[in-house]
Amino acid sequence: MEKDNARDPMAWDVIESEYLFRKPWLTARREHVRLPTGAEIKDFYVLEYPEFCNVIAVTKDGRFVMERQYRHARQLTAIEIPAGCVEEGEDPMEAAKRELYEETGYGGGEWRKLMTICPNPGACTNLSHTFVATGVEKLSAQHLEDSEDIKVVLLSRDEVLRMLRNDEFQQAMMAAPLWKYFFKGGSIN
Repeated sequence: MEKDNARDPMAWDVIESEYLFRKPWLTARREHVRLPTGAEIKDFYVLEYPEFCNVIAVTKDGRFVMERQYRHARQLTAIEIPAGCVEEGEDPMEAAKRELYEETGYGGGEWRKLMTICPNPGACTNLSHTFVATGVEKLSAQHLEDSEDIKVVLLSRDEVLRMLRNDEFQQAMMAAPLWKYFFKGGSIN
């Protein structure tokens, strides 16, 4: 499985690649790679996650639609922006609209893309797409999956900024877009 390094002189050559397991939410593979220096790593692990989407949703009266939920891997209850997986073939913005509606019952408003980042390009293949929705309103009750236990929390701009300053947002893929949003003064242009 030699890779053509003509485009990127720092790219690694994949000598061998083997899938260890494939599940809907996580796929892992082991690769034997050769660096341009000639050094080899026989057991380099790559995690394939689905693409993510999240949304900074602000109501017509300026409150941020947030979620409180338990995160088992870190064993903590966290406040986060609404988020979820992009289904295969789904447009990321449509996925974000769907996730906001399903998880919170909020929707509508004006939508714009804020950013796309890679959660961990050293080990993961997925991207995280963030959108800003302003002027959203409550349209219905939540439509949660059996595996979801989400409480909707409405926060003021000052509360979200305080939480950012105090490192209370544990999810990096949410803290980074929130920082960018506030750095731009709530603007997305």
